[in-house]
Amino acid sequence: MATEKETEKNAAQAAYAQPVDLNTFDWNSYENDLGLYEDSKENIEAKYDQTLSKVQVGEVVEGTVIGLNKREVVVNIGYKSEGIIPVSEFRYDPDLKIGDKVEVYVESAEDKKGQLVLSHKKARQLRSWDRVNEALEKDEIIKGYIKCRTKGGMIVDVFGIEAFLPGSQIDVKPIRDYDIYVDKTMEFKVVKINQEFRNVVVSHKALIEAELEAQKKEIMSKLEKGQILEGTVKNITSYGVFIDLGGVDGLIHITDLSWGRVNHPEEIVQLDQKLNVVILDFDDAKKRIALGLKQLSPHPWDALDPNLKVGDKVKGKVVVMADYGAFIEIAPGVEGLIHVSEMSWSQHLRSAQEFMKVGDEVEAVILTLDREERKMSLGIKQLTPDPWADIETKYAVGSKHTAKVRNFTNFGVFVEIEEGIDGLIHISDLSWTKKVKHPAEFTQIGAEIEVVVLEIDKENRRLSLGHKQLEENPWNAFEAQFTVDSVHSGTITEMNDKGAVVSLGENVEGFAPAKQLVKEDGTTAKVGETLDFKVVEFSKATKRIILSHTRLGEEIKRQEAQAERAERKKADDQAKDSVKKINAAVEKTTLGDITGLAELKAQMEAAEEKAE
Repeated sequence: MATEKETEKNAAQAAYAQPVDLNTFDWNSYENDLGLYEDSKENIEAKYDQTLSKVQVGEVVEGTVIGLNKREVVVNIGYKSEGIIPVSEFRYDPDLKIGDKVEVYVESAEDKKGQLVLSHKKARQLRSWDRVNEALEKDEIIKGYIKCRTKGGMIVDVFGIEAFLPGSQIDVKPIRDYDIYVDKTMEFKVVKINQEFRNVVVSHKALIEAELEAQKKEIMSKLEKGQILEGTVKNITSYGVFIDLGGVDGLIHITDLSWGRVNHPEEIVQLDQKLNVVILDFDDAKKRIALGLKQLSPHPWDALDPNLKVGDKVKGKVVVMADYGAFIEIAPGVEGLIHVSEMSWSQHLRSAQEFMKVGDEVEAVILTLDREERKMSLGIKQLTPDPWADIETKYAVGSKHTAKVRNFTNFGVFVEIEEGIDGLIHISDLSWTKKVKHPAEFTQIGAEIEVVVLEIDKENRRLSLGHKQLEENPWNAFEAQFTVDSVHSGTITEMNDKGAVVSLGENVEGFAPAKQLVKEDGTTAKVGETLDFKVVEFSKATKRIILSHTRLGEEIKRQEAQAERAERKKADDQAKDSVKKINAAVEKTTLGDITGLAELKAQMEAAEEKAE
């Protein structure tokens, strides 16, 4: 940094416009005014002062950079001393060099050390708002220093003002790492100013969009379907990959990445990866380009082993699961479907997830193969013998087995004897005696039940089974026990509008109609009462016993009435016999005897009336 004496010396030389040899200059004579030189010190200083700028504190002036290092910038504004400014105030301009013109703010003409105090930052701030508005009006390109990150973008120092740079305005391509831009100086355009809040929005993207638009038009004009181009992976989404073709973007849909199944494009490509793509289609108006990657390789079905045929065994990997089946990839891009019905010989409706999951390695048999349609169906149950092949031998009619209850219907119970062998027990074949309204009253799902094979339908893979047939038909014995008019004690277990179910003992029930439940006192029998019932109907074929309690009471009354009538008839007959005897005796007796007999007759008639 120049000293004050050197500055004065240089100024004096300039004032006199006479070259002086500094090596022989007599400073002692000059300082003591010994007249060695033509003019006095005071005159020289006066003339020197006339050569210096008149500096006003608080003024913004233009200066020249005359010195530059890592910490400071030396600026000459034509004053008797230079100003020192921290280099940090110029960080927005990394290309600053000696000789550049800069605006500075005069904070003090002289500090304690006699040094001129300048500020470039304050000078920028004083004029910044006008400069920013001017840049917006003139669509001017300006420089800015990116200070730091903020939510949604970056903070940029523009003319000493903190402007906002949105993330979407940094570049035409998505930015993945904002931090790489911090502490960088870039060119921008002012795109928006809020005068009220003094907010400024800048854009770097706006500088390159016009150039890119011209590039896009040129590229689009040269595109052809089937053309192969090199591109760079610009962005990856769940539905596809965006490729930068050198100024214009194209999309590879996820279905065009590979002939095989792709769960996410990241399985195939990576960001910034360079790859060749083929143009499938494009739209000049919308500037959309559809690209393909898999089309650059042959279709896997075309390379499939020509000797592969129906019945062959293949191995593959489960790539997709659905309730109705599983897709097996036997080669990249070649898949076959195993329907859930081909996973087990069992007839139960089940989900494919019970048999396998994505990623499993499985072996299967080819059931159908259509190379033109590129379709294949597979099966795994065919790897095990069909249990119905020898059904007549293994499960002959009349044979007894233990089965597992699988499902209920209103008409019966579906059971499984073994994997793939199902049968139906009709509700009427559950019990000889119990009236089963629904199978849930008799058993439960998952329970074991003993069965007898009643019938085999091999074609439809159905077995008719029975449970009650494990025992002798008790109705053969019931026929002799519950004859019509026989009386039995029974307990009412259930009642409805039509009548009551009456338990007549273990495993046997009868039914009493509602009108047959009236007791002798006129009341109706209730659930839980134990009464005598008369059998009024018995049917072995329909397994039905009809009972009546009311008829039993009516029968007793009828028997009592018959007995009373018989007693009265007997008394009448005895009276008539007595009268006959008296009449016969009268004919044989005298008058005196007649009088005695008349009295006897009167007595007998009185006795008869009394009896009546």
